[in-house]
Amino acid sequence: MSALSRETRIVSVSRLYASEPFGRARQPWFLNLAVRVETELPPRDLLLLAKRLETGAGRLAGGRWGPRRLDVDIILMGTTVVSEPGLVIPHESMARRRFCLVPVAEVAAEAVVPPTGKTVAQLLASCEDPLEVIAI
Repeated sequence: MSALSRETRIVSVSRLYASEPFGRARQPWFLNLAVRVETELPPRDLLLLAKRLETGAGRLAGGRWGPRRLDVDIILMGTTVVSEPGLVIPHESMARRRFCLVPVAEVAAEAVVPPTGKTVAQLLASCEDPLEVIAI
């Protein structure tokens, strides 16, 4: 968290959640949390910060949905919408993944997700993802 707080202002942090693995079933459960920050960084620079945090934590290329030490995603960035190679904001799969919505709802339930016009809480209430997410 200290590396993140050097370039952003941490507003709130969700509890830690354990979630059933998505994509590849035969692996340990994932640990997830959401961090709400304020930043002046533009989206691409925020992505570069996320990648530096992952590398600093020892992330190695493990393939899609595989085990990894740290995976930092930009889920929302206010009302910003970005669709560029390697960067999509809001996160394109967030509305379909309970492991994402549960911690994000804890720190930003009222946040409106463009272009849906729905809040994070509304997306969570209608999420059909059957995978278990447990606060630990």
